[in-house]
Amino acid sequence: MAKLTAPRDTNEIASGATSIVLPVKAATTIFQGSIVAIGSDGYAVPGKKAAGLKAAGRAEATVENTGSDGDAVVRVKRGVFIFDNSGTAANKVGIADVLGPCYIEDDQTVTKSATGASVAGLVVRVDDEGVAVEMGFGLTVPAAAS
Repeated sequence: MAKLTAPRDTNEIASGATSIVLPVKAATTIFQGSIVAIGSDGYAVPGKKAAGLKAAGRAEATVENTGSDGDAVVRVKRGVFIFDNSGTAANKVGIADVLGPCYIEDDQTVTKSATGASVAGLVVRVDDEGVAVEMGFGLTVPAAAS
């Protein structure tokens, strides 16, 4: 496409697309309130410790896909959500991690350990309630130099 030479009416998605609908991986259950990630094949899966996932947000309902890839869909909310902090002392997200990335440990837990994990989102707050994570907006972190 060429650059604009006149004004353009660029459409906006309602509510800034804070809710999106994603096709679910075959033989997969995603529980309401869980971290939802997108695998390299483009299908939604529950958050888990694995490299190469993209954090999409929080599941708005429980969805069980007993069929093939994409036979079910999950509504995912993008925003700031409170998840459990890692149970491993060395991997706990702390106050010094605020405004930095945290990583997916499982579908309800985040960790500060990047090893073998995918970015969950940006740490906004850490307290007794858990870790407030801004997620679903495409935050990625470059791989460490070797």
